[in-house]
Amino acid sequence: MLHDRRLKRLESALQRNPADALSATGWASRAGMSPRTFSRLFQRDTGMPFRQWRQQLRLLAALRRLAAEQRVNQVALELGYESTSAFVAMFRRALGTTPGRYFTM
Repeated sequence: MLHDRRLKRLESALQRNPADALSATGWASRAGMSPRTFSRLFQRDTGMPFRQWRQQLRLLAALRRLAAEQRVNQVALELGYESTSAFVAMFRRALGTTPGRYFTM
């Protein structure tokens, strides 16, 4: 959970558009802070780096979409992955199975 008000705006923006590919440096600039301050606050609030947090946010968004029976390739594109295979690889690393098998377990 993000506590800093500037980071909360980032969280809201990424929940609305998880495909947003703006870098941590870009988000820091948008929030009016240095990249170092951004990284420090993000680590303090979440216990993880921004990149890892964003991947988890995307994974949760993917699970919601897949549970609603959206197609894997559609989910991958909506979440900003360059290809379905890149999305499937991330999903498998994170959850130990493919998106197609996840809900049949």
